[in-house]
Amino acid sequence: MPLEREQIMEALRQCFDPEIPVNIVDLGLIYDVQSDPENNVAIKMTLTSQGCPSAQAIPEQVKQRVAAIEHVRGVNVEVVWEPAWNPAMISDAGRKALGIEPEA
Repeated sequence: MPLEREQIMEALRQCFDPEIPVNIVDLGLIYDVQSDPENNVAIKMTLTSQGCPSAQAIPEQVKQRVAAIEHVRGVNVEVVWEPAWNPAMISDAGRKALGIEPEA
């Protein structure tokens, strides 16, 4: 059974940076999500900074949440630094949760 992108995104919305009360999707940390016909999932993501204290924990959380989706065979999480994350990548929902004005 092929995976739906929204299934994967919903699992990713359950992942949080422990220091920020907004999920990693709304923070803009997820750059790419792909699944192949065998239901292997590849995720490209970043962190808010290279010195992030949760640099090991967040990608592991991502891997565990996505692996828990029924029919997922494997998960590869790649942390990338280009483009560099910046606050403009936060979604409107994330901005609202953080009390930040939406981008104009």
